[in-house]
Order: sequence, then structure tokens, then C-alpha cells
Amino acid sequence: MPPPRSTQKTDPRNGERYLAVQCRGRDLLFDPLTNKGTGFSLAERDELGLHGLLPPKVADLDEQLRRAYGNHTATQTPLERYVHLSWLQDRNEVLFFRLLHERIDEMMPIVYTPTVGEACQKFSHIYRQSRGLYVGIDRKGHVADVLRNYPGRTPSVIVVTDGERILGLGDQGIGGMGIPIGKLALYTLCAGLPPDTTLPIMLDVGTDNEERLEDDLYLGLRHRRVRGAEYQAFVDEFVAAVREVFPGAVLQWEDFLKENAMTQLARFRDSLCSFNDDIQGTAAVTVAGLIASLRITRGALRDQRLLLGGAGASAQGIADLFVAALVDGGMQRTEALRRVAMVDRSGLVLDDRKDLEGFKAKFALPADTVRNWPVRDRNRIALAETIAQWRPTMLVGTSATPGLFDESVVRTMATVAPRPVIFPLSNPTSKAECTPADALAWTDGNAVVATGSPFADVDCNGRRVRIGQCNNSYIFPGIGLGAWVGRLRRLSDEMFLDAAHTLAARVDPAELDSGSLFPPLRSIREVSHAIACAVIRRGIAQGLADPELGHDVEGRVRAAMWFPDYLPFRYEPDA
Repeated sequence: MPPPRSTQKTDPRNGERYLAVQCRGRDLLFDPLTNKGTGFSLAERDELGLHGLLPPKVADLDEQLRRAYGNHTATQTPLERYVHLSWLQDRNEVLFFRLLHERIDEMMPIVYTPTVGEACQKFSHIYRQSRGLYVGIDRKGHVADVLRNYPGRTPSVIVVTDGERILGLGDQGIGGMGIPIGKLALYTLCAGLPPDTTLPIMLDVGTDNEERLEDDLYLGLRHRRVRGAEYQAFVDEFVAAVREVFPGAVLQWEDFLKENAMTQLARFRDSLCSFNDDIQGTAAVTVAGLIASLRITRGALRDQRLLLGGAGASAQGIADLFVAALVDGGMQRTEALRRVAMVDRSGLVLDDRKDLEGFKAKFALPADTVRNWPVRDRNRIALAETIAQWRPTMLVGTSATPGLFDESVVRTMATVAPRPVIFPLSNPTSKAECTPADALAWTDGNAVVATGSPFADVDCNGRRVRIGQCNNSYIFPGIGLGAWVGRLRRLSDEMFLDAAHTLAARVDPAELDSGSLFPPLRSIREVSHAIACAVIRRGIAQGLADPELGHDVEGRVRAAMWFPDYLPFRYEPDA
């Protein structure tokens, strides 16, 4: 890889941080990592050959933020705002991330869910400039060479997708690249990963989306998805290439089809510092919300029953971590497994169902449990019937089926639990199992609600209820930051449980009183710092990180966190 064009340094004479750059003139302005635009001082313009290439006024970051935000609000639709922010990111990384930092509540729904879903669907039509790497199966046998074309620093975190299960929207082919790009923007925004060390990768193995295949502007490989042994051989080659070209990078699997997601996680988690956010990140943030909800319901974790509406990869992760939390609290594992049930498209998952997938078999209720239930069809027990008979205290939706939690389902939850915990987690917003307003209305305001996508506050019974978003952004940035700073050899299940407990503990009483189960987004960098420290400490305890890192963990993590601010520039061509 070519050397970086800029390096952050500290002046030994006075301790001042500065950016040593190895180029001058227009080259600086065309690199989003070195472009300050009108923010270059007169002295920097002298030294770096910038006079005449910029308007004469020196505009500080505050003025640039006002201008950028004015342009942002002048757009008409969320997708137009997404495109504007993408253009800003491609032009000036500091300004882009500072704008997101200053207005995080407003900007996160634009750079990620729910707007990123539409951006993925229209990716080939709104494409402006390349970011990250596109690794096509047509380059099999040469994947390492493709990775070597990456021009940046050695990556801290790689987010990779094959575009087959994008949010709740399904196969988007190459349009799925919007997800790794968005996720890595959140790594920097929420945990301070330096933006020049984050690498989005799209594995293009084709698409089965007819609309994409028929679109003459589609930018991906125009053939059906490659599957089976050829697909797995390509993924194996990719992982081997990552080990060879980017040793030390943390790899996050993102939005793979359920079976592939589970396969890749199991196949590589012990040999590569990697994780799947859809499985493990979703699990950690959901379990954190469930733990926090107990401070409202006044319940104990050991007394809870969890019912999952949906039985995909996310459901498996949530179920596994919920059981781990119960076991960590002293419950026997066999008993903990009986505290979880799942309802999928075929109804309640029972252990006498034929051809049960492995994880469904683990959480299938014994058929004897339902033998005397008064249900219409014992072979297809519906969600509301399951609630009435099994009496869960917590209901979590991962089905991508809008309206799954209909009025009968929610009202039944209210009859079996005085303060039912209801999490419609599917995203984007159009895929949510119910709205928070309906969940509260149908339970007379007694439901404790968190959602997967952002929703507005709800007025209920003369009280304004703040709806906390069960957002993976509370978890995965801190996990990645800890894995990178701690140079972890692998990520263990215990680390995700530690992350869940850490997040739950960061919810203060005022947030709980408002109805929210999560801290405000403005504190997310502190949450990520705390999670990163917890992950490193667990890594040291498990022998997955060097013991020497135990000295001043908080300081090490803090020092690694990048913040979007302009540094003084110095021209050092031989740096």
C-alpha cells in the first residue's frame, strides 16, 4: 500500500498536536482527510501553496458548520440530505464528522437507519465517488491483490457485507455497500475510530433482485448470486487475504443472509478477531435494554420470560445472550433455556417440529408444554395464543413483519404482565412490528417500549414518553474500539455480555423516568469508551490480550479516540 499523505504528530518542544503533510497545493484540497477548505490559515496557505486556490477569507470551523448545515437543511427529502452528507464526507472528513457530532440526534437517522435503506435501494443511481473496496467474485484467485489496492492506513476495523440481507429490505446486490459505509461513519462518530483507518468492503457475488438485474444503471456484477461451495471458497479466500494484507484489523460481518451469517461467524470467530453485529451487537444492545427495563418494572432478571417474534440470526443472538445473562446471575443453563421461546412463520417453535435448524432446536419448547393449551391448531400456535398460554413478560420483534404485534397481541401481553416489555426492533421504520404509540395505547400506557428505528416521543395519559432506540450504535463502536486498542486475538461471548451490562448501567434515573431505556445519543462517545475498557479488561482476564495493556486502560482508550477538529498543518515531505 502507498504511504499515507498525512500523519498526526506531537511537537516534542511544546506538546502541540499537528498534522504533518507530504503534499501541497490542490492535492491537499482533493483529499478529504487533509482538506480544511477555507479553514486554512494565511500562514498555512503560504507554506502549502494554497493562495489563489481558495477564496481569500479564512473561515473557522464554526462558520463552516453554519454554511454546511444551511446547505443540509435546504434539501427537501431524507435521501437528498443523505446525498449531501455523502458529498461532504468525500470532500472534508473533519467538517462532516463535526457536523454529525454537533447534531447527532438529527444526523444519525440520515447517515444510517432509516434513510440508509433507501440509499441502498438507489445506490447505483446516486453513486458519486468510490469509497472502500469492491471485491467481485470475478476476481477470485486475486483477492489479496484487490485488498493491496487500498490506499489508506492499515485498517483498524473492516465492515464487510455481500448485500443479501440489507436491513429488512432483502437482497440489494452492490447497493448493500451503503451499510458498511454507514456503519463505519458511526464507528468514527460514536467511538472515535480515526476515519482513515476504517475500511468498508463489498463482496459482490451477484444478486437475485430482479429489479437490480433489469436496471441498466446497476453497478454490480449482472448475474445471479453464486452460492454453495463456490461462494464459501470465495469467502475463505477473502478471509485469508485479510489475514495476509491487513493483520491486526477487526472484521465485522454485516447483513449476510441468516444461514451465511451464522456460518461465517462460527467458521472464523476463533481464528480471526471478528464478530457479526446483526447477531452479537443486536443481542448486546437488546439485552442491555431488557436489563434496564427491570429498573422500571421493578422485576428481577431471573423471573423473566422472553418471547421472540421472529427466529432469524438476530433472534438467535438475543436468545443466546439472554440465557448467558441468566446463567451469569446464577441460574442453571437448562432452566435458563426454558425461559426463551420463539414464534416464526410456522408458529410457536416446538421440539417435535421436523427439520428444525440447530439454534431453533436449542430454544424449541417441549411439545408436552402445549399439549393441554386451548389453541386452534397445536401444529401452528399463533403469537397471541402463545402469549396467553406461556405468559411472557418480554416480547421482542426481529421478524421484519410490519404489524406482527397487532392489537390482539399487545393487549394479550398487557393481560399476562402488568408492565409488559415490548421491543419492535425490525428496521427500517416501515418494517417495525408495531409503533410505540400503539403499544402504549393498547396497554393503557403500561408498556415499556424500545424500538429498532427512531420514533418520536409519544403523548400518553397526559405524559410524554420518550422512546429509546435499541440502536446497535451503542454497542458495536465500543466493541471495535476495544478490540483495536486492546489488540484482541478474538472476541468472546462474555465481552458482549459485559458490553450489555455496561450500557444498561449508563442509563440514569431521569432517562428511565422519561420512559427511555438508553442514554442520550450525546453521551455515546462516553458509552463507547466504557464498553471498550470493559472489553479490554475481559480480554486480559481471558488471555486474549496482552497483560501489559491493563495499565491505564482508560487512558489508552481515550488517547486512541479521534475527534473532528482542525489541527495546524506542517509541510514535512520526508515525514
